[in-house]
Amino acid sequence: MPLDPYVLSDKDFGNFQRFIFDAAGITLTSAKKSLVCGRLAKRLHARQVESYADYFRLLQSGTDPVEVQSAVDLLTTNETYFFRESKHFDLLERLARTDTSRQTYRVWSAACSTGEEPYSIAMVLNEALSGRAFEVVGTDISTRVLVRARTGHYPEQRARLIPMPYLKRYCLKGQGEHEGTLLITRGLREKIRFVHANLNDTLPDMGLFDVIFLRNVMIYFNNDTRRNVVARVLAHLKPGGYFCIGHSESLNDVTREVEQVAPSVYRKPL
Repeated sequence: MPLDPYVLSDKDFGNFQRFIFDAAGITLTSAKKSLVCGRLAKRLHARQVESYADYFRLLQSGTDPVEVQSAVDLLTTNETYFFRESKHFDLLERLARTDTSRQTYRVWSAACSTGEEPYSIAMVLNEALSGRAFEVVGTDISTRVLVRARTGHYPEQRARLIPMPYLKRYCLKGQGEHEGTLLITRGLREKIRFVHANLNDTLPDMGLFDVIFLRNVMIYFNNDTRRNVVARVLAHLKPGGYFCIGHSESLNDVTREVEQVAPSVYRKPL
């Protein structure tokens, strides 16, 4: 009796594991099989292919780069919220207030997902720098989440950790058909540049940054990929700049380019 074509076999799952590792450096464990099955099922229906094996062959054919990007979008995990791991934002405020360079202050949110992290960064900088120029760059491998990030439009419940003064100053409450949502003010949105970038490949020329956030991303990489990604990212950190990673992450055996100055916070020597 033939297998149900919409059942993801172990062989097909292995193919998609290799696909996302090659595309993004992400290691999917066997626990993610149901996630892969659920997320890709909609593409099988949309493309009217009969099985996961046929869909994988479509991705491998080289004839449809748009579909490849759609698959990458669906298989990259995008979990984030405003002011996640708040101690990093306290640090950012102190650094910005005490910086005396008078140059444009630049912060990079790598793997920014739907944009909550770069908008949180921009709120802090707008207050701490008191009118001084700054720029926030947010990058992600997923074009789908970058489209959402650029809108700055979120469900209201996502605002629970935004400090009240920031909420009042930088967030517009939805009315009518937009009730239950919030919109980041245009002035703040204009301070952020969202760029498509794959951390596992050559990065776009973005210049140097005073602070880089690379948080809760390395947990999806193996050791070799972590080393390569961190080296690529740190090439964009100014001497004396700060590098923030997730509280559950570590740079042990990953790099010696930066020195730890606090839990999950590192500094690049001058």
